[in-house]
Amino acid sequence: MSFILASASPRRRDLLAQIGLIPSQIIPADILEDPITGELPGPHALRLSCEKAAKVAQTHSGQIILASDTVVGVGRRILPKTEDRASAETCLRLLSGRSHRVFTGVAVIDANGILRSRLSETRLKMKRLSEREITQYLESGEWNGKAGGYGIQGRAGAFIHHISGSYTGVVGLPVYETRNLLHAAGVEL
Repeated sequence: MSFILASASPRRRDLLAQIGLIPSQIIPADILEDPITGELPGPHALRLSCEKAAKVAQTHSGQIILASDTVVGVGRRILPKTEDRASAETCLRLLSGRSHRVFTGVAVIDANGILRSRLSETRLKMKRLSEREITQYLESGEWNGKAGGYGIQGRAGAFIHHISGSYTGVVGLPVYETRNLLHAAGVEL
């Protein structure tokens, strides 16, 4: 069976293609992504991925839906998806020289409407960034729309000196968990 990807992220499409999976349709889910008061980063990522899958399933019942959401957390704090240079700079300064975690929730709704989900957690440590490194990264524009203000698959990969967990989860889709969920939903691999 084929599946619908409930995401406009080109990184997620690329990661799926790397493991030989091509969605039949791409239908981004338009949901409110604000955290609930007191919500921690991991549960937030998992909730959003489930809500995205459910939103697309409302208009595509009987189809397999895949959705995902990535959140960067520092302690209990959820960092934003940066949409402007100031928020990207705030995130980079907060992450500089510190450990943090990246959570990616993955949700799959099968053709019978059964929801399965998993949460990937990856621990990372960013080097202490110099003023020059911060300025150059901000000028690159790679931070735009990225959770926590950076993308590990680009220039910021050189800032990460320790990673424990799923690299693809940090990019935006943990392929191990995703493949298993899609297989359980009936997608031929």
